[in-house]
Amino acid sequence: MIFPSSQTRVARPTPHRVPRDHLTRRHWWRRVGGLVAWLTWRTSRFSTLSAPGATNDDTLFAPPTLAAYLDRLSAQPGEQVALHVSTTAERFDLEVARLGQRVETVQTLANLKGRAHPIPKDASSHGCRWPQTLSWTIPQDWRPGYYELRLRAQVKGSSQPATATATAFLVVRAPGRGRPGIPLLVLATNTYNAYTNWGGYSLYAYNGKDGVQGRRVSFNRPLTSQFATWEWPFVRWAEARGIELDYAVNSDLEFHPELLETTPLFLSVGHDEYWSKPMRDHLEDWLDRGGNAAFFSGNSVCWQVRSEEDGRALVCYKQAFKHDPVFARDDHATLSTLWSHHLVKRPENQLTGVGFQYGGYHRSHGQLMTFPGGYHVHRPNHWLFEGTGVEQGSLIGSKHTVVGYECDGCDFVIDPETALPVPTGRDGTPNTFEILASAPAIWHPDDCEWYDRWDKGRIGAAVLGVYRRATPNGGTVVTAGSTDWSHGLTLDKDGPDPVIERVTLNVFKRLGQRFSG
Repeated sequence: MIFPSSQTRVARPTPHRVPRDHLTRRHWWRRVGGLVAWLTWRTSRFSTLSAPGATNDDTLFAPPTLAAYLDRLSAQPGEQVALHVSTTAERFDLEVARLGQRVETVQTLANLKGRAHPIPKDASSHGCRWPQTLSWTIPQDWRPGYYELRLRAQVKGSSQPATATATAFLVVRAPGRGRPGIPLLVLATNTYNAYTNWGGYSLYAYNGKDGVQGRRVSFNRPLTSQFATWEWPFVRWAEARGIELDYAVNSDLEFHPELLETTPLFLSVGHDEYWSKPMRDHLEDWLDRGGNAAFFSGNSVCWQVRSEEDGRALVCYKQAFKHDPVFARDDHATLSTLWSHHLVKRPENQLTGVGFQYGGYHRSHGQLMTFPGGYHVHRPNHWLFEGTGVEQGSLIGSKHTVVGYECDGCDFVIDPETALPVPTGRDGTPNTFEILASAPAIWHPDDCEWYDRWDKGRIGAAVLGVYRRATPNGGTVVTAGSTDWSHGLTLDKDGPDPVIERVTLNVFKRLGQRFSG
């Protein structure tokens, strides 16, 4: 259903109230985590009402105990970065560490002066607007990668001082347009922001204040990173195997597309759900000129967002697309709803080969919870399986549950001559797409009732596949169709899954070669 306007609050960030019965839909299993995050924010808000900087202004909340954000998501050596901190403590310490195969501390600062700043009530949508606490120039010897800023402070408690901690993150890019011949890992920072409810709202109702779903989210607030869940296992494995990576963030695809020109391989890992039109335009143009892509991710390119404030905010009306100002126009190319929506007419399948509409959940959201968490192989002789020893029907990746959480698939039928799945193309999947392995997936029963063209009860799949772009010099696109592929590359416990590791290495070997656009 389309939620009626009477259920929409008219206030910044013009959030969208989701009916109570829909709070059990997508991400219902995360309610506990969302509740904890919300209670943490509420606790810091009310526990500091008597702290320095507290305010009676009804447009502001009291300062947090300790919180921070940066003025940019990524930077190159030689560029300046500013840190914005609010704390009720008089002093705080800062450590900066690169998270790779090992955690490498690159900078420490102690006894920094703390100041408390109130939280605007529209912080979720329009940022905290705190003054700069400190700035620094990225050193030339900081390698490309993900850097975590770790803050620690001693704050006054009811009986004795307590330790407060906070984190922020920065991605360091390679100098210039990147290092020639090095694969480019683009982190799913738009998704990080979409799920962050700091200040009260995210792009979801399940963790929004009073069950309200935001329509605009700002990067100028403390963010909850998902790097440790998906990208970090991939990075740790790659560095352990001697594979060099360059790094960027989602918005770099929009504002710095030149980063694609020197890399042979674009990498998406984990939960890469939110994409803008310029991101897609730039990547697809590059693929058509010979670039290659590997989506070791799921739920990828699901929702269209629009960047505002030079990439410091995202807009996405999602189910409430009729309230999006773009809806009133004749051209719906930038309507902020599903990429696969019939008004947008640009399903993600056209890029990745698969999509969430024909995917769903596997061992998450209460769906298929007893299934094995792996793929069954359909075409074992494909180059992707070279050296794996798999056979038709082999189950792969189940020990590490590489098929899990959210999955992407495509509309397909079984070829009567080969008894193998082949795509129909009705959902936008290219006709050259090869389905190499799959696992069943299904949506939560009431998860997409708002979409008027949803087929109730449809059984989908997580699809591992590959296709080549249709242009004369088109590159190759590999897709895993699961958020949890990188879990098969873990260095913990028993180590990586041998088949998942070999398939990943085959992608690097085949597609990660130097290319000239």
